[in-house]
Amino acid sequence: MINECIEKREPFGVVLISDSKTDTNPNATPHFIGCTAQITQVQPLREGRMKITAVGKERFQVVSLEYNKPYLVGMVDMYPLEADQTDSLWKQSKGLHHLVDSYLQLLKEAGQVQTNGPDLPESPMSLAYLAAVLLQIPAEQKQELLAASSAANMLGSLAATYRREVVLLEAMLNPPEDNDYRGLYSLS
Repeated sequence: MINECIEKREPFGVVLISDSKTDTNPNATPHFIGCTAQITQVQPLREGRMKITAVGKERFQVVSLEYNKPYLVGMVDMYPLEADQTDSLWKQSKGLHHLVDSYLQLLKEAGQVQTNGPDLPESPMSLAYLAAVLLQIPAEQKQELLAASSAANMLGSLAATYRREVVLLEAMLNPPEDNDYRGLYSLS
């Protein structure tokens, strides 16, 4: 599949499997909202293997599935996230911008990232997509973000998640100096 995508310069689809089966298992159950991915770099490795870099592009909804190839195939309809450029969306994105910046600074403090790159995007949707990629959360939680019914819902969910993550990182990096402190959880 990857060779065909490289040769034809076509994207492929990515869906999260919603159970523990692999995508080649005839009983695999994917989530029905996914994303196209465009291959941007290919590094050939030994034994016909390769290392690829792909960038997510467009959201889609699965219409039907086929299991006649060694990988999962489906028919899809594009499912763009409706993003009216309203004042409230811009306001939400400003709050998210601040939270993402705080999150990155805390990760930098923890030695987990280097944030000497370009500034965060100003566009609400560009910021939302970048914020979703940066989050270090389980795939199921990222799937919920991908399946958001509107841009406002996605930005709201992202902001709530970032608020939680910033508080947790701050607590981890700056624990109380109390000798009786036993972590973030109570024994009771």
